[in-house]
Amino acid sequence: MSRIRKAVITAAGRGTRMYPATAVIQKEMLPLMDLDGVCKPTIQLIIEEALQSGIEEICLVVNPNNREQIEGYFQHLAKVSEEQVKSKPWMKEQAERIQQISDCLTYVVQETQDGYGHAVYQAKEWVGNDPFLLMLGDHVYTSYMDIRCAMQLLELYDKEGCALSAVQQTPASLIYLFGTVCGKKINDVPPVYEIENMIEKPSLEQANTTLRQPELPADTYLCFFGLHILGPSVFQHLQHNIENNIREKGEFQFTAAQEQIRASGERYLAVELNGIRHDTGAPYGYVETQIALGSRSVYKERLAEDMTHYLEVARM
Repeated sequence: MSRIRKAVITAAGRGTRMYPATAVIQKEMLPLMDLDGVCKPTIQLIIEEALQSGIEEICLVVNPNNREQIEGYFQHLAKVSEEQVKSKPWMKEQAERIQQISDCLTYVVQETQDGYGHAVYQAKEWVGNDPFLLMLGDHVYTSYMDIRCAMQLLELYDKEGCALSAVQQTPASLIYLFGTVCGKKINDVPPVYEIENMIEKPSLEQANTTLRQPELPADTYLCFFGLHILGPSVFQHLQHNIENNIREKGEFQFTAAQEQIRASGERYLAVELNGIRHDTGAPYGYVETQIALGSRSVYKERLAEDMTHYLEVARM
């Protein structure tokens, strides 16, 4: 069984939910204050999640419009002059970190907006015959453990050696936003399920009919977390769908290829990680992400006092 060394991060979306800010800055470059109190582009937090979980190489799937901005950030910021950092050693430390990140990155371009499955497929040649970690370019994670969410998934792969998707219990009112799964529960800590069905952004009727999970409340479902570990076989299914123009809602869906993996007989597990996902690609999710990071950051004590006042004002 191969150890996971590679990660693919899809960052090719247009960021329409964050317009008009994304008319001038790519959504992956929108800043967030990290746990260490340093302000970084969102994509850097996601890359660091992978690298600090043991990943060594990363492929960023970008679009023709945002490649220059993302690649330029990692290339140019690493070249901070000695004069600039002479009195600010923390800047030099950050510049060196960005250089280390830059050395790990490869870029591939999704030329047309043909769906998430199409975006992932662009990394086929780079991935080769290796298993890989797949991440979203607008999902940031906070872990309730000492180890990161991505590492939790990687450690389960070391034990199981099969396709894995992280999931999160999600209210019925939000399942239209996520791929949703159900299956036979085979472990309690962490909760692990042998996937038996999955649907991309199901309707409530579909979910209630075919995706109910007996262990969960009636209004709760298992929805994708935005972290997956897959073998190279996923690209065979994606290629089949693309070559035969098999689309759903006008796009090549990644969930379709995931379901084909499961239906082909490959073992495919879902696991509830000890943490939470935050969607930075939507206004409310962006605010939620910063609050979640801030509440665990070096400024958490100060924020605890200030947020009490802010929330009181918000309720007025």
